[in-house]
Amino acid sequence: MKRLLTTTIVSGVLAAAATIASAGEIAVIVKTTNSNFWQNVNKGASAAIENHSGHTMTFNGPASESAIADQVALVENAVNRGVAGIVLAPSDPEALAPVVKRAFESGIPVAIIDSGLAEGNEQYYQAFLSTDNCAAGQQAAAMMIDEAGTSGKVAVMSYVAGVGSEIGRVGCFVEHIEGNSDIEIVGPFYSQSQMATALNQTTDILAANDLVGIFGANEPTAIGMGRALEQSGKAGTITAIGFDGNADLQDMVKSGTLVATAVQGSFQMGELGVNAVAEILAGKSVEGFIDTGVVLVTQDNIDEPKAQNVLY
Repeated sequence: MKRLLTTTIVSGVLAAAATIASAGEIAVIVKTTNSNFWQNVNKGASAAIENHSGHTMTFNGPASESAIADQVALVENAVNRGVAGIVLAPSDPEALAPVVKRAFESGIPVAIIDSGLAEGNEQYYQAFLSTDNCAAGQQAAAMMIDEAGTSGKVAVMSYVAGVGSEIGRVGCFVEHIEGNSDIEIVGPFYSQSQMATALNQTTDILAANDLVGIFGANEPTAIGMGRALEQSGKAGTITAIGFDGNADLQDMVKSGTLVATAVQGSFQMGELGVNAVAEILAGKSVEGFIDTGVVLVTQDNIDEPKAQNVLY
């Protein structure tokens, strides 16, 4: 997925479209609009479009990350109305691949953000912008071992099974834990990115297990996990690490409910994604993979610029 070489538009159809569609709508389609993380992507995209006067930008997404068919329909609609380009965060690596291929065949450049498509579809998009989710999972796992020790049980609270970001983030977290400690992994458990589901799952897991640590792998999951810790009276007694950086998670770091939360550059995904599509439409080349980074935000660094630049 990480095509580090500089890519150019190799399809004659797409190259022609890049010349013709020098102006027009760039459609930003995310996994859901009901999340501060994705609204921060919107802020980045909105900031970027200000620098591309020949283009307009629309922002859309389904009501939830599990509404995959709805997201497919949004991309199909964008292709049908002939947008100039698309910035897409695919909720499912397989389900979104055919419509991205259709965009390519229609001469519409696509920048993929956050989660990748299934392998074998790289030729249908021109840039992939994401956190290195495997590296992020490994960083979280290393902190878990440092804080919780090398034995005991650690629960893994995940979100949607099989999503590209989840495979790297959770998979590499588990692999690092198992390869560098005697910790027993409990789970993963999948919340479908629903905070209430994560809260209920975590409540049950806390009651059934004597945990030394717990990892919540995205924003709604980590919030539900943190609230369950607080409601059970176990906040601060278990090493808890979250993912993403909205106000709820920041408060949990400040209070000690979370030892840390790993925060992606969501603003950068929107900003750099729109910039990449605009550059392609202008006939320029872009990097095939653009790493948007991650910061482990703790009580010690939450007020420092490196954390403030990614929190939202």
